[in-house]
Amino acid sequence: MEVNRDNNLLARFFLCYETALLRFPLNGETHFPSVLDYLLELRNNQLSPHYKSSHSLFPNRTFFFKRGQRKMELHSSSSSFLVLILITLISATNFITICSLPIPLVTPLQSSKQRDTKPISKHSNKTLFTTHYFPQELDHFTFQPKSFNLFNQKYLMNSTYWDKGPVHHGPIFVYTGNEGNIEWFAENTGFMFDIAPKFGALLVFIEHRFYGESLPFGNNSYKDAETLGYLTSTQALADYAILIRSLKKNLSAEASPVVVFGGSYGGMLAAWFRLKYPHIAIGALSSSAPILQFDYITPWSSFYDAVSQDFKDESMNCFEVIKGSWDEIITKGSTKEGLGELSKTFKACQPVQSVWSFRDWLWSSYTYTAMVDYPMPANFLMPLPAFPIQEMCRRIDRFPKGSDKIDMVIAAASVYYNYTGDQKCFQIEHKSDPHGLGGWNWQSCTEMVMPMTITNESMFPTYNWTYEDDISSCNSTYGIKPRPHWITTEYGGLRIEQVLKRYASNIIFSNGMKDPWSRGGVLKNISSSIVALVTEKGAHHLDLRFATKEDPPWLIQQRNQEIAIIKGWIDQYYQDLKEVSS
Repeated sequence: MEVNRDNNLLARFFLCYETALLRFPLNGETHFPSVLDYLLELRNNQLSPHYKSSHSLFPNRTFFFKRGQRKMELHSSSSSFLVLILITLISATNFITICSLPIPLVTPLQSSKQRDTKPISKHSNKTLFTTHYFPQELDHFTFQPKSFNLFNQKYLMNSTYWDKGPVHHGPIFVYTGNEGNIEWFAENTGFMFDIAPKFGALLVFIEHRFYGESLPFGNNSYKDAETLGYLTSTQALADYAILIRSLKKNLSAEASPVVVFGGSYGGMLAAWFRLKYPHIAIGALSSSAPILQFDYITPWSSFYDAVSQDFKDESMNCFEVIKGSWDEIITKGSTKEGLGELSKTFKACQPVQSVWSFRDWLWSSYTYTAMVDYPMPANFLMPLPAFPIQEMCRRIDRFPKGSDKIDMVIAAASVYYNYTGDQKCFQIEHKSDPHGLGGWNWQSCTEMVMPMTITNESMFPTYNWTYEDDISSCNSTYGIKPRPHWITTEYGGLRIEQVLKRYASNIIFSNGMKDPWSRGGVLKNISSSIVALVTEKGAHHLDLRFATKEDPPWLIQQRNQEIAIIKGWIDQYYQDLKEVSS
């Protein structure tokens, strides 16, 4: 099939058509009505035929129907049918949404050949923590017989600086685990280790149910909705509450104050834990937590607007090159020959089967680099230099005028995927999940519904999110329907200033404005004890990382503010305890 590469609309039509063929193979004209019905459904519902997408904090999956290997042929008997499909597609209000949806992830999947990264710190895992397991109940909210089934919930501890007891009074700092194995987050939350000596604190990092080794049904935990139904934020918070109470009792630490910490989704959980269990935790440090990214609280375009602004602030040319590269990639990848050329240009380890894979590979590099645009070298997601967006744009800007945009954006993405220069090829399609993030697909299909759209002002292709798309995708994958208003019903968020100042206290919301998730965070003080610490040059939970000699003065100042506030909470707790005891 020959496609005029200058006719981008026609090229996209053939991509949609080929994808439809994968769902309904052409064994004869009897299949044509099914294909037409399918494409009409795409037009009416603006569904993506090649993958289903759900939003994630840190993280989600892309489900692909692989491009077929057999040669496509046009027959005279099918020409009128193709014209009809083309007319149908052209009538769509926003053509790109038919074959392209954004992929907002919070935690990336790494290439299967990409080595696991280690925390930049002077510590080893052996000195950072010891590993323990707690017999946790399956269901905290019903009293059915199966609710009392137990699973082993993993947690990590460091008691190096805690008081010697035997009755303990020193504080307990608890990290509320995210959507991944708990070691990953402990190794990248050096702030807690750095301040433990000052406070004489016990450190505890609790793994979130259904992640890492904390699997209620073992290898069958992700089997279906019957097992995954126990993966909710409310169950996770109850896990934390029960485990903390058990620890305090068994360690003779009933009088020890508890402060919870978390970043990203873990930061959301920390804030919600303080609101739901104020009798267990005296305060919370909630870093880069987009608790307002739900319903209509935050503009839906804010995430990708922020990513785009980060690149635009660095270089307008860089922004324009990225913005103009998408159509060139889609057009070139519309033929089998073009896909082969792109596979070579991108240095793919295996021939890539879908042009959308190239787009997703680039897309991920921009969004994640914006999140971790730290002012010092780091390897939370990938080994990156200080100011990685600056380095990306520097590589684009040094190309001569008139250079191929595809070559330019690959050079930029290589900062994210291969800054160390040791990757000889890239796994564009075959990605691994080294941190066990698969459960987020379920969470984003149930309660973590974060609407996102993309406007013409962005450097990404435009996209309009609809709840109907989410319903279709999640019903197809899990047989369930999302609850888009559950988070704001369970935890609040609407009119948060008026609500929290009346009954809540002792929460630090920290955000760095380079982090695109900051737009869904709390950016203003709510009361004297619910404080927003906002840094213009900060990125995704940068304040929770280990201190380094490269830390800028503003970051040092931010952490000192957090330490002072936490000290105030603990001092007040001991004062209150003394008054009650006297």
